[in-house]
Amino acid sequence: MNFGLIAGNGRFPFLVIEGARRAGVSLSVAAIREETDPEIERVADQVIWVGIGQLGKMIRFFKNAGVERAVMAGQVKHVQIFSGAIPDARMLKMLLKLPRRNTESLIGGIADELAAEGIELIDSTYFLKDHLPEKGVLSRRGPDRHEMENIDYGLEVAHGMARLNLGQTIVIRAKACVAVEAMEGTDETIRRAGTLAKGRLTVVKIAKPDQDMRFDVPVVGVPTIESMVTAGATCLCISAGKTLMFEREEMIRLADKQKIAIVAV
Repeated sequence: MNFGLIAGNGRFPFLVIEGARRAGVSLSVAAIREETDPEIERVADQVIWVGIGQLGKMIRFFKNAGVERAVMAGQVKHVQIFSGAIPDARMLKMLLKLPRRNTESLIGGIADELAAEGIELIDSTYFLKDHLPEKGVLSRRGPDRHEMENIDYGLEVAHGMARLNLGQTIVIRAKACVAVEAMEGTDETIRRAGTLAKGRLTVVKIAKPDQDMRFDVPVVGVPTIESMVTAGATCLCISAGKTLMFEREEMIRLADKQKIAIVAV
């Protein structure tokens, strides 16, 4: 079976390529011109560059490569879609059918277009199961009583956000919501929270109860901890089995050095 990769920004696509290679699988990569690191050409076997709006070109590439299953990995900033990208006919047709243009609807629409061509969009962690944490405390220090209270409150807020298809990150201080993720992404949300209420912040980043693992899977890594240090955040709560931890050992090492607690729930 032939596999394809829709590559966005960050390290996620590179880790998928590494995981696929360990599994003996070669990927046909559609790299997003506005987002993907050019280094991908060095590590991938077959790459085509497509603009954000070039859905038709991407599908033709996959069809010509005999792709039957595709993985979507790496963020494509939501704001990019509204920043002047010109959609091709296939993308425009898809956009016109959407009831709304949040992340879930947009990527769900792309998944439907792929399926119509016999290409199944699969779990984005398909080749990366070893990057999903088990439940429990992952750092040297566990959350203290105040941080646990923030986590409990943050989880309540997160469930409400899930119903509205908003972002996955909430920043809490003293059981009050300081910042909620919108289009800016996790790290910017954390840094924004730090400008509003620096110190003793708890970051809650979790998957939706019905998280579609094909896309928009929560991701944390060293930059997450670095943003927390800048903001004065002391605790990170993530979803066990549904959050990808990149550079896990380095991430936990930095958290321990900064006395930041990390827990998966």
